[in-house]
Amino acid sequence: MVVIRGYRSEDRASVIEMWDQAWPEPAIHNVPAEDIDRKMADSADLFIVAEIGGIIAGCVLAGFDGHRGWINRLVVKPEHRRYGVGQQLIREAEERLSKIGCHKVNLQIREGDESIVLFYESLGYRIEPRTMMGKLLSTTAEPPTG
Repeated sequence: MVVIRGYRSEDRASVIEMWDQAWPEPAIHNVPAEDIDRKMADSADLFIVAEIGGIIAGCVLAGFDGHRGWINRLVVKPEHRRYGVGQQLIREAEERLSKIGCHKVNLQIREGDESIVLFYESLGYRIEPRTMMGKLLSTTAEPPTG
C-alpha cells in the first residue's frame, strides 16, 4: 500500500539517494541537501513523499509563488514505477496547491524525455507555447545544462 505524506527529516538520506540516482550529474545549483534545506525553510508542506512498506518510493516538490504553482523534482524509484506512485504524488501536490489558492500549475521537462511527457499528458497537462528562460544568480555556479 502506498502512503502519501509530507517529508520528514528521517527521509533525507533516501530522498538524496533517489535524486542522485535520477540525476547523477546535476547542475552545480541543484545540490540535493541544499534543495531540501531550502524547501523545508520555505514551504515544507509542499514537500511530499510516497512510502511503501516503510521505504521511500518517490517524492515531489511543489511550489506556489502566489500566481502559479510549480511541480519540481518528481521521482519514483525504478522498482516502484508503473504502479501509480507518480500519479498519486502529483495528485497530492495539486490538491495541496489548490487548498492554498493556486489555480494553475506549471512544470518543466528536460528535452528528449518523451516518456515523461506522455506521463504528464495522461494527468491532463499540456505542452504550452512558451519560451523558457533562466539566469543563474550565483557567480560561482556554472551555466545550467538542462
